[in-house]
Amino acid sequence: MRSKATGKVCIIASVVGCIAVLALCIRAGSVYISLSDLIKIIWSHVTGNNPGNVAPMTDSIFWTIRVPRALTAFLVGGALSVSGAVMQSLLQNPLASSYTLGISSGASLGAALVIIFSASLPFYSQACLPVAGFVMGLLTVGIVLVLSMRIDRAVSNTTVILIGMIVSLFVTGVMNLLATIYPDHYKQLWMWMTGSFSSRTWTHVAILFPVCLAGTLILICFARELNIMSFGDEQASSIGVDSRKMKIIMIVVSSVLTGVSVAFTGVIGFVDLAAPHAVRRIFGPDSRIVIPMSFVYGGAFMALCDLLARTVISPREIPVGAVTALVGAPFFAYVFLRERRHS
Repeated sequence: MRSKATGKVCIIASVVGCIAVLALCIRAGSVYISLSDLIKIIWSHVTGNNPGNVAPMTDSIFWTIRVPRALTAFLVGGALSVSGAVMQSLLQNPLASSYTLGISSGASLGAALVIIFSASLPFYSQACLPVAGFVMGLLTVGIVLVLSMRIDRAVSNTTVILIGMIVSLFVTGVMNLLATIYPDHYKQLWMWMTGSFSSRTWTHVAILFPVCLAGTLILICFARELNIMSFGDEQASSIGVDSRKMKIIMIVVSSVLTGVSVAFTGVIGFVDLAAPHAVRRIFGPDSRIVIPMSFVYGGAFMALCDLLARTVISPREIPVGAVTALVGAPFFAYVFLRERRHS
């Protein structure tokens, strides 16, 4: 009973902390926005009233630049972390993630092809990038699984991770090649290879929010099956869980979350590795808690990384992928060495 109460306190504290992080990310920057002005601006846009004595430039910076950017960072971080949490549970490997399995790189390549060839969908051009990201991300993880089965019939987790990283490096090489062949698009391609939340608008939020919400809710609905599958496919089958069907559904949904996120922001690694580990350390292995809290922690972590990216050497901006790599790479090494010691 005490542990349940402690768990609820941790969940409430995490959500409050997440809100505080978002408020910090929105307020911090070259133009300081006081808490009173922040409340006035939000209230004016919610009710349609005049924000009073708040300068029009402050209102514009806050509502059209900082808020959509912070929300985009939070949604992308949350989606990537949920995807990573599911991949780790499915493959029973703490090093598994959408980044190490090549989904992120594949989705980024899909977005790059859309940019280079100016592709668009006839019914809704804004959906072309996320659709291309999803398709290429799913194709990449399919290639990883097929190669893993060809090389290792047992499809060991280590084999899947290694093949995923090889495919990811290959796709990154293709991206570099495209950037060289099409120099006119180099700046855009570089943004996709390093990750950035610059110039994100409410349109991006409007597309990301329903996708992230739907994908996360679907995975939460299958959290019980994910818990059962953690005991092995044979054990899951004896209880009545169709492991093959569940794996396909979860991989597809995870690929959607990763593909759409990466299509808008580029490759941002290690968030989907670090956040789920932190959540499991705090809340335990229950996927019913791990999935939603991974969204909260991953979103807050990504928002903080974006804050560092745009303020550390202001007015210049560091690619957010570089910031997450500086934090995530040592963490990746720590997890790998820890697993080796316990194996």
